[in-house]
Amino acid sequence: MPPGAGGRRVIRPNALNLYRAVTGLLEPIAPALLTHRARRGKEDLARLDERLGKSKALRPDGPLVWLHGASVGESLSILPLVERLRAEKPKVTVLVTSGTTTSAALLAQRLPQGAIHQYLPVDAPSAAKRFMAQWRPSLAVFVESELWPNLLLEAKAAGTRLALVSAKLSDRSFARWSQRFDAARQLLASFDLILAQDARAQARFEALGGKVAGEADLKFGAAPLPVDPAALAVERERFPVAPLLIASTHPGEDEIALDTIASLSDRPGVILAPRHVERGPAIMTLAKARGLSASLRSQSPGQPADIVIADTLGEMGLWFRLARTSVVAGSLVPDIGGHNPLEAARLDCPAISGPFVENWASAYAGLEAIGGVVMTPPTGLTQAIAADLVAPEAARARAARARDFVDRRDQEARAGLSRILELAP
Repeated sequence: MPPGAGGRRVIRPNALNLYRAVTGLLEPIAPALLTHRARRGKEDLARLDERLGKSKALRPDGPLVWLHGASVGESLSILPLVERLRAEKPKVTVLVTSGTTTSAALLAQRLPQGAIHQYLPVDAPSAAKRFMAQWRPSLAVFVESELWPNLLLEAKAAGTRLALVSAKLSDRSFARWSQRFDAARQLLASFDLILAQDARAQARFEALGGKVAGEADLKFGAAPLPVDPAALAVERERFPVAPLLIASTHPGEDEIALDTIASLSDRPGVILAPRHVERGPAIMTLAKARGLSASLRSQSPGQPADIVIADTLGEMGLWFRLARTSVVAGSLVPDIGGHNPLEAARLDCPAISGPFVENWASAYAGLEAIGGVVMTPPTGLTQAIAADLVAPEAARARAARARDFVDRRDQEARAGLSRILELAP
């Protein structure tokens, strides 16, 4: 360390110790901040104690494996691992944590019987201690870029084995951790297994001192989305001709999608599925302002309309099976990062995407390389949709190429799951 002014050595606090000290000082205000977020619909008011490391749920006896995915995409990518743990290690309790109300609602529908869901506690020293003391996991598996120092260090101190899988770092995160190399190296050294999402991610983790055992992208490996056959029959009556699906829109994208729909000369029926279903009424207003009739799926199942707004959770398997082609949104405006194109591919639904897909960059790159997806800026969306409607055979051929690609990658991901299972008790 270089000497400071007057020849004295400058003593810099360890970044992780400083982080732990600061989060400890801020922890007393966490309840007020969480309550404020709950009033804005960002937290589950009835379950705020879980965010503080407290829970009314009881830990079953025996070994427990803890899996964490931050939001919807990461949480759903965990499901194949949950299913294999339940099938191959039936005496192990599975605890799944996530950080958003939307992911909690979907996991409530999709987790198998016996699996437990909790909200991830805030990353503060006391909350982390309480969480670890209650659940005492033998193995903790974090997905993608969830590096929470207090939770990781408490888990390691408790003797929990740690895995970071489908691991990746955004440009911003990599730059920040690079400035705190010693802290990054110490955190990454806590992991017994690191599996990177792709070669780029592997290089980044290794540059930060992590020992990467290989690649495994858990966004691959999932089963096709489920469907309720009765609901599918109802919707096929509503749409005797297969509709266009606009999937997982965000504010700013609804306007782009609706303008595109209004501009189509030969307009098909349309399903518009917002990422956050509570925005359904607002989207209905936007549609009517453009002269388009619209109905909410939650209020009028089976009712004809120019646009059906799919304001219900857990039904993307229904819509992809129904659609003749789809636009995977989250990709039409910056700063969202794109959404999962694999769900459409597994169900043979042709997919169109905007250009902003950094959260799914490797998947889209692979699909684009084999002609399995159409990438277009928003200004080209009308033309891309019209081309699929005019040439459905070409669209179906594109979907078949995507299905073959995803099937191969799914098999590779399942092999990665086996490496994680080797760490389980």
